[in-house]
Amino acid sequence: MTRPAPSLRSHQRTLMALVAAMASGQAAHVRTILAAVTPGGGKSLLPVIAAHTLIAAGRVDRVVWVVPRDSLRLQAEEAFADPLWRAAFGHALSVRAADNERDPARGLAGYVTTYQAVAAAPALHLAEARAHRTLLVVDEVHHLPVPGRPGADEASAEEAEAEAGAWSRAMLPVMEAAEIGLFLSGTLERADGRRILGLPYKPAALGRGPELDLDALGLAVIGYSRSQALAERAVLPVTFGAIDGEASWLEGGRIAGDSPRVGPHRLGAGSVRVTTRPALFTALRTGFARDLLSESFFATKRLRARRRSELGLPPGQMARGLGKLLVVAPDQASARTYLTTLRSWMPAQQGERDVRLATSGQGDAHAALAAFRLTAEPAVLVTVAMAYEGLDAPEVAVVAALTHIRSRPWLEQMLARATRVDPHAGPYDNQQALVFHPDDPLFARFRLELETEQGSSVRPKRERPASAIVPERTPWRDEDPGGITPLESNAIGLRYALLRPRLAEPAPVAPAPEPPSVTERTLRQRLAVAVASQAVEDEASLRVPRGGNLAHRYNAVLKRVLGKGRATMTLPELEAALAWLERNRLSDHLDRLDGDARYAWSARQRRGRWQPERAAGR
Repeated sequence: MTRPAPSLRSHQRTLMALVAAMASGQAAHVRTILAAVTPGGGKSLLPVIAAHTLIAAGRVDRVVWVVPRDSLRLQAEEAFADPLWRAAFGHALSVRAADNERDPARGLAGYVTTYQAVAAAPALHLAEARAHRTLLVVDEVHHLPVPGRPGADEASAEEAEAEAGAWSRAMLPVMEAAEIGLFLSGTLERADGRRILGLPYKPAALGRGPELDLDALGLAVIGYSRSQALAERAVLPVTFGAIDGEASWLEGGRIAGDSPRVGPHRLGAGSVRVTTRPALFTALRTGFARDLLSESFFATKRLRARRRSELGLPPGQMARGLGKLLVVAPDQASARTYLTTLRSWMPAQQGERDVRLATSGQGDAHAALAAFRLTAEPAVLVTVAMAYEGLDAPEVAVVAALTHIRSRPWLEQMLARATRVDPHAGPYDNQQALVFHPDDPLFARFRLELETEQGSSVRPKRERPASAIVPERTPWRDEDPGGITPLESNAIGLRYALLRPRLAEPAPVAPAPEPPSVTERTLRQRLAVAVASQAVEDEASLRVPRGGNLAHRYNAVLKRVLGKGRATMTLPELEAALAWLERNRLSDHLDRLDGDARYAWSARQRRGRWQPERAAGR
């Protein structure tokens, strides 16, 4: 399938003009660029635009891109490797997904790392930022709170301070050492009300939350709201499938014989009540969750069947663009239950292939995420939080929002998983995001705000509305209610609502090029195979004595010959090492181990105790 010619969105064109002015000296005073882009609006191209212009102009030497999760590092590499944008911009920059190792860029234009990695080795990343004029890209900067005492509405002062200490305190000196900062976010407010690290704020005022100082010296702000994205047809319209239900539970650890159960209580009570949170908690773990999963699953199945028919595909043939389902669970235990439920609705072999789990407790979570993003199957992914933010999977057409979290930034990010345009799914007119969710008053409030504001990108913190039913001293918290035992729940109604549809052309989406870190791993594996092959051949042909782990000795020989171990080699060095192995035998260079006590046995054997002819005649 031929991809369409690239078409920049308004915020991308604005950034291109800004960095060109910075490169020419017309905007030399700008040191920080804040790009507030609605989720799904196309943030990942902004670092490519900035790095291409600023590195070519000599304003910076390299780009360092910091992301909140390890699963996003590969997507950052892909943004620079996309051949369509390489041709459009005429750039040849590459970055690599780096661990906390020496020389993380390895001769490329920069590297991608995570907040956790910076916190684990702050001195390494600070030294890199000081040694090179750096364009520092801080992705989802709202994850970094300004260290300090939390407000009264925060869950725990100790937890918030621990987060600030682990990430913010490590990131702050790197931000200060960078030549230019590019801060990206889909929301400029935190659910806990704290200020965001690295952003300027106006002086605090009594009774008002933190308010950004958009006129601060050295700051340039680029905004891209949901309304702009819809007007430019950069995101899909959303249909909400709101499902109401009833739930019953036991209070305070009591057993059924102690007292009558609480409920049934409606989820869609109209206003936030003291029963809203326990009713939602119960619903997500009992029959209601199965009912919502069923609606989501069979809506996805109908969509895929329709698209198969339109494409003329026979049953069972895999293809891109048929539509996928993302299930967001409240916790890992529920996610595993949902996985079992979904697979029970399919033949066993198909269920194992088509439905995958990606949680922090799964060893193959990153592989499941990559397969869901880049291949036709699996068609269903169950997760908790790993995929809600930043996951670039345009084939997601249906979301089952089985989560208790109700903060607006979180819900906006989850919603954006389904609003990306799928280049494999045909005309834009035929695409739409479908989100099934519990019809509780908190989600209804979020929908109303989204419909009213259309996701304004740069806005001051709104005051929390008071409720006549829930007193202000007992605010809603995005946490599980303690001391209740869920009993049962069920869905009792479904209604659909369309969120301002706009129909348009598909946006250009990158194929799946091989990022530098993947190429490195492939070359290292080829080197390991080449060394092991020579070891097996030489032992079999009696060129060297058996025993003592010959492959280990050969690896040491190769390191001495080339002057560097393969774990620290750049891509050109790895390719050169493979070429050297194709022309040379490691057995001819065993003298490189002479004098090393660790390999004294092999040296003695080589100096005369080993006679191949005598061994062959035994």
